[in-house]
Amino acid sequence: MRLMILLGLALALPFNIARAQADDSRVTLIGHDEVASAFSKGKPLIEVADYKIHASRRDSAGIAEIHTRDTDIAYVLQGAATLVTGGTAVGMRSIGPEELRGVAIEGGNSRRLVAGDVVVIPNGVPHWFKVVKRPFLYYVVKVRQANRQTTLGAAR
Repeated sequence: MRLMILLGLALALPFNIARAQADDSRVTLIGHDEVASAFSKGKPLIEVADYKIHASRRDSAGIAEIHTRDTDIAYVLQGAATLVTGGTAVGMRSIGPEELRGVAIEGGNSRRLVAGDVVVIPNGVPHWFKVVKRPFLYYVVKVRQANRQTTLGAAR
């Protein structure tokens, strides 16, 4: 219940659309039309040093991901997907600071996500949207944390 309240509050947070902010001390608002536009394409709403907020959209399966410092807190708005977490990440390579991508995950735990679900993926845990019923819309808050040892082989 507390998590739902916190996510509800997070959904009401004022933020700036699709622009990085160096300073997160000011109040910003993104109007509903801009938010709807962001979900139509799937794009970041705000990215600052300690957190990111994304209007995410998937219309097909994704690639395997590992965020070495960002913990994902996602609230599913529409659609359904099979999320695989843990296991062994296949073909991982760095695409930028603290971001790894690969072709798939072998093993791991599969979970079916539907509208209304909340999932927390700790930093360092491989994850992959293997099957997607489109459009799959989900609101993500990425919280920057201290480095965690990346788990390329342990199921979670």
